Amino acid sequence: MSTLSLLAARSKETKASPRINRNSKLFKTILKAIQEKKGEHIVSLDLRKIPEAVADFFIICEASSTTQVKAIADHIEHLVKENCEEVPYRHEGMTAAHWVLVDYVNVVVHVFQTETRKFYRLEEMWSDANSADHE
Repeated sequence: MSTLSLLAARSKETKASPRINRNSKLFKTILKAIQEKKGEHIVSLDLRKIPEAVADFFIICEASSTTQVKAIADHIEHLVKENCEEVPYRHEGMTAAHWVLVDYVNVVVHVFQTETRKFYRLEEMWSDANSADHE
């Protein structure tokens, strides 16, 4: 099943944890993990006011190689488990590593290779969301 169809198929009812914000420990830990592995063009999309959204936030970043994409995704999972005692609900895309998705239910992280991010343009697809840069 493709990453986008997995997101579309998951309903809001699967959310067990409370809504979060950009100051939440989980959110900050994910950003720290991306920054420590030199992820670039980090953007968060606040989806809380969009009824069709499958999460409260998307965090999107890019990397220059498949090796770096995997390193960022692995580091996110490691740091979140260590600091927040949470494991992802699901992760997808580790084999090809052009687009890795790490799903923490309320926060979904998208780690792209640069060209793949340009192709899918998630920020444009969710243009109704409030966006913030995290450089």
